[in-house]
Amino acid sequence: MTQYAESSSGRVAHTLASPTGLLTFRDRASDSPFVEGVWTSYSERAGKFLSVAAAHWEIVVTRCHGVTFLTLRGPETRATVADCPPDGEWVGIRFKLGTFWRETRPLTLRDRCDLTLPTATRHSFWLNGSAWEFPTFENADTFVSQLVRQGVISRDAAVDTVIEGQPRVLSTRSIQRHFVSATGITHTTFNKIERARYAAHLLRQGVPILDVVYRAGYFDQPHLTRSLTHLIGQTPTDIMRGTRQLSFLYKTALPANFYDVNSSPRGYFEREEEITHA
Repeated sequence: MTQYAESSSGRVAHTLASPTGLLTFRDRASDSPFVEGVWTSYSERAGKFLSVAAAHWEIVVTRCHGVTFLTLRGPETRATVADCPPDGEWVGIRFKLGTFWRETRPLTLRDRCDLTLPTATRHSFWLNGSAWEFPTFENADTFVSQLVRQGVISRDAAVDTVIEGQPRVLSTRSIQRHFVSATGITHTTFNKIERARYAAHLLRQGVPILDVVYRAGYFDQPHLTRSLTHLIGQTPTDIMRGTRQLSFLYKTALPANFYDVNSSPRGYFEREEEITHA
């Protein structure tokens, strides 16, 4: 069985308790160039929560009622209502944009078309004919390193050129195809999701709605409301109140090249030509 040593990176974990008492989250950064972050959570009771839009795909280990299994979760392009079982525990590895599972691209996993790998024992799952130990919050980075060495996951460098605003060698159309293939979403969809999550964070911090409209680059308050209702599942006022459980709203920021188009944040999101499929 494939096993992994715990990471000695010394990364500080941050805990986020929910005001609804349904889910408590803890997350940390990662030293892996393939990983955006690692999180863990547990449920206090049964209930429903809003699974908000997310641009990154994840590996999630679920432990509930004596059963453990590992699932590949794709990006989510809209908010949906999900059930939360009582006494559940989860560990998630959120991958950087451009990282992909070679045999199952994020596009096939998008919008909760999850793939659960077969379980081998209480402590392991089957992958490519071998039993692999379920990763933990502490050894997730080592687990990912093993996936890379075995050729299970890889990265498409073309995605970085888009995210970081680097000079492009390929044509715009080729870049778009690379982006959709490696991430499961278009670049415009990625920008909209990240902007909505950024706006939600500002609202949770108590930033006034009109200030959020300006700082996140929305046209006006109705534009902000439409976006957040679709992607976060709540209006700006409801997000500020914080009375409903959300899935892990990891901290995000506006894309690095957000202001590149005519020095206008709105232009970057609204003018980009895109394709909707690979």
